[in-house]
Amino acid sequence: MSTIAAEAEAEEVRQKDWLVIAASSLGTVFEWYDFYLYGLLATIISAQFFSGVNETTGFIFALAAFAAGFAVRPFGALVFGRLGDLVGRKNTFLVTMGLMGASTFAVGLLPSYAAVGVAAPILLVLLRLVQGLALGGEYGGAATYVAEHAPEGRRGLYTSFIQTTATLGLFAALLVVIGIRTAMGEQAFAAWGWRIPFLISIVLLGVSLWIRLQLAESPAFLKMKAEGRRSKAPIREAFGEWGNLKIVLIALFGAVAGQAVVWYAGQFYALFFLEKTLRVDGATANIMIAIALAIATPGFILFGWLSDRIGRKPIILAGCALAAATYFPLFGALTKAANPALYAAQQAAPVSVVADPDTCSVQFDPLGRSRFDRTSCDVAKAWLARSGVSYNNVEAPAGSAARVIIGGQAIAVPDPAQIATDDRAAAIRTFQDTLAAEVAAAGYPPKADPAAIDKPLVVAILTLLVVYVTMVYGPIAALLVELFPTRIRYTSMSLPYHIGNGWFGGFLPTTAFALVAAQGNIYYGLWYPVVVAALTVVIGLFFLPERSREPITD
Repeated sequence: MSTIAAEAEAEEVRQKDWLVIAASSLGTVFEWYDFYLYGLLATIISAQFFSGVNETTGFIFALAAFAAGFAVRPFGALVFGRLGDLVGRKNTFLVTMGLMGASTFAVGLLPSYAAVGVAAPILLVLLRLVQGLALGGEYGGAATYVAEHAPEGRRGLYTSFIQTTATLGLFAALLVVIGIRTAMGEQAFAAWGWRIPFLISIVLLGVSLWIRLQLAESPAFLKMKAEGRRSKAPIREAFGEWGNLKIVLIALFGAVAGQAVVWYAGQFYALFFLEKTLRVDGATANIMIAIALAIATPGFILFGWLSDRIGRKPIILAGCALAAATYFPLFGALTKAANPALYAAQQAAPVSVVADPDTCSVQFDPLGRSRFDRTSCDVAKAWLARSGVSYNNVEAPAGSAARVIIGGQAIAVPDPAQIATDDRAAAIRTFQDTLAAEVAAAGYPPKADPAAIDKPLVVAILTLLVVYVTMVYGPIAALLVELFPTRIRYTSMSLPYHIGNGWFGGFLPTTAFALVAAQGNIYYGLWYPVVVAALTVVIGLFFLPERSREPITD
């Protein structure tokens, strides 16, 4: 009987463990679904809320509003991490979920720029800030809660289910967007149907809150509370004492920063690159990303399980190293597979702008006041940037007018300073028409031809990018939990995670597209994730501790 009783007790523990994993994961899937809807609809949101500026600036603004939610995530980590260490993990992430759901629902009700002017983007950014604060408290709570329930030797596996939630949330958002987009048609979806995915999140909120309410508090927290060992000042203890602050900094620069840029490059920047740079239609790009996610998502569980056997550090650093080494060739291959006409034109007739650097502006106007028509360099680059044509910069003698070279063909650019004011607009239009004709004649397509897309190869490349994501992201929660003591674990792990993913990762699409706008080359933005991932490999290799074999109960 004793053996039977012991087996029954063990089975009950296993069932409770899986309830903890399932409930924590499902709730976090919902929060990621909410958060990433905006990213998936960035192009439409740009037109709805930032129509008062030029197209390039509007899209970068839309990405910046997306990034605004990431900017405040570290502050959410401080606020809710402190609460989690003081009052408990469960109640804290119930609050974060409510905030996330309410703000997401409200996005679906916002008026557009055409209806209320500048108030529309302001309200949008405010709601993104609320979302970011909530997410800043959610992840650390869920990861800590699951890890503190996990048996020794299985923390990597258990927390890897939490790691799938970001991708599953993105996958769920993709399916909803694809389904509604297909059912309504692109025109109706762009006009008003984009609101539906935000509005239906209120139903998911109710279900997720009910699931979370079934959970009990973390046993490690209850034990610490019963023994009277709770920290009275988690923020000061976590970041005011060098011994712990040093580990926070090593975790940030030696693990999370690289993980973050690989994550956002592999899932979000790849999607934006397909839509905005390669001109693949939104529905096709979303479907291909969704297929890649479905294929690669089990990798989170695989690498979480593997990290219990060989450690967290080697897997995370290997993923960062592979990404840094292969991003440029992979994105080049993505161009060739998704828009072969564009790739062929770039090879056969590369475009260069020959101009005096002192006369060239960065093609980004935050206030929407510049038409980039004061110098010949700006006239040329403005049209190329707006048309998505990649170009190289060639320095010309000071004071000379700009030229655009397509293959071996040189096209003179009118210098607005040398043209009478009344004739300037007509001269620029004539130049733009000439340049458009020459670009088309060189084979540069206005958009990707759906029939020419090598869809299996595109999906294969996207899948490999997501495999890198699973390598760096699958073990990261277990690694962070193991670095810090129970009394300040929620606070300590949340801040480096959200600085890394909120700032290094969240600003990646905005930074990368701004770099492309500044330099003209469509691949130039990749330098950002490549450099950050490489630095993480170096710092992590020498300073990041491996504690997967150590217990986490104080």
